[in-house]
Amino acid sequence: MPDLGADVPFFRELGLQLRRMADGQSELFYEVQPRHTNSYAVAHGGVSMTLLDVAMATAARSVAFDLGVVTIEMKTSFMQPARGALTAHGRLLHRTRSMAFAEATVHDAEGRLCSQASGTFRYVPRADSIAPIATD
Repeated sequence: MPDLGADVPFFRELGLQLRRMADGQSELFYEVQPRHTNSYAVAHGGVSMTLLDVAMATAARSVAFDLGVVTIEMKTSFMQPARGALTAHGRLLHRTRSMAFAEATVHDAEGRLCSQASGTFRYVPRADSIAPIATD
């Protein structure tokens, strides 16, 4: 499994698996967990948005591994309920010195498109290279 290059507790909590992160592309896998569903027993929209966000961010970071990225904006469309095994694909569309523009999709195990997104990301120093934020 590729190295995410950062410790993201929420990524671990959801059980996301990074399968690819190279050459402006990424792939993640996620099996919908009952605790992450909505009242219709399908993946909560926040789970789908997280998959899309991480897929785009990892695609952006795959060409600048020494940097981190933060989401500036994200537009998401939901096509159908997301159930079972989900795969997210991210793709870097364009990059400047400080910004990345990306898109991502989430498909179910039957290959149906569940959701898609486009987003803008800012390249920043990696989290492990800056001082932690004070909490008091």
